[in-house]
Amino acid sequence: MELVKLTIDGKEVQVPAGITVLEAAERAGIHIPRLCHDPDLTPVGACRLCVVEIEGMRNLPASCVTVVSEGMVVRTATPAVIEARQTILELLIANHPLDCLTCEKLGDCQLAEYCYRYGVTQSPFIGGEKHNYELEESNPFIIRDLNKCILCGRCIRACAEITCKDIIDFSYRGFNTKVTPFGDTPLIESDCVYCGNCVSVCPTGALTEKQMRGRGRRWEYKRVRTTCPFCGTGCNFDLLVKDGKIAGVASNPDSPVNGKALCIKGRFGWDFVHSDKRLKTPLIKKNGEFVPVSWDEAFTTISERLKEIKEKYGANSFAALSSARCTNEENYLVQKFVRAVMGTNNVDHCART
Repeated sequence: MELVKLTIDGKEVQVPAGITVLEAAERAGIHIPRLCHDPDLTPVGACRLCVVEIEGMRNLPASCVTVVSEGMVVRTATPAVIEARQTILELLIANHPLDCLTCEKLGDCQLAEYCYRYGVTQSPFIGGEKHNYELEESNPFIIRDLNKCILCGRCIRACAEITCKDIIDFSYRGFNTKVTPFGDTPLIESDCVYCGNCVSVCPTGALTEKQMRGRGRRWEYKRVRTTCPFCGTGCNFDLLVKDGKIAGVASNPDSPVNGKALCIKGRFGWDFVHSDKRLKTPLIKKNGEFVPVSWDEAFTTISERLKEIKEKYGANSFAALSSARCTNEENYLVQKFVRAVMGTNNVDHCART
């Protein structure tokens, strides 16, 4: 691997050739603010919040699209850089609702975080026209508030590059630019599959989960890593738990199988957990009616009945059908039980074609 040496804020670092200045700074433990950049998406250099000073370069280049070179000298926090970032933030909030106290994204909004970091409390650019889009909540899973959209394009790239659907894109021009499905139709009238990957990358409150609305603030949730039960792929995500109940699901970028990507079932199909129709105890039919029993009694009954069936009708009278909703480990145990305990090879899988 070819390596290059450069200096970032007086610190000499050695990084692989071909990476960006932003990535090199991250490796050196130096955080550069960004709104349009996401490590899982194609860099576009749209928001310009990640600008830096580089010796020998005119103006302030965006670090997320500037490739490192040998001997490069980078400064990430000079007065000119800080002033540029403050101005960019002032421009962004000039047409952005400042309803942070009631915004669902409070505590997890990158725009608010950077405004706090750079001391931007209001904008001098407040005399112009403002957007007044209606809140779109016609679909069952996602609330779209385009008044809070900063046109970073993350959702567009997530839809195209993670989900590979290309449902949304920039429409119109200039002040009227907004993110919409083709023809500026509501999301529910498009071919959207509601995977929610756009929501997971949105840095503001423009896209939020409808199921989590009013359930709590992000810092109130305990994140519990788990594996999705809907198929055998093994996707991981974090359950957002409050007061002992699941309030929602959040992508975990460290998930080895799926990263941030999830499907509609994984992200929004968790509500069955708290359904009052779920069985909470084992049931055994006695005198023609199902009655609750202990787990010990249930396991004993199952063991005795299987043993009776095997002795009376033979091993091949037994068969097992496994499910794609189980993990690979669970499916392995099913076939192991059938072969080693019941003594038959009559095992199949619902997803086999």
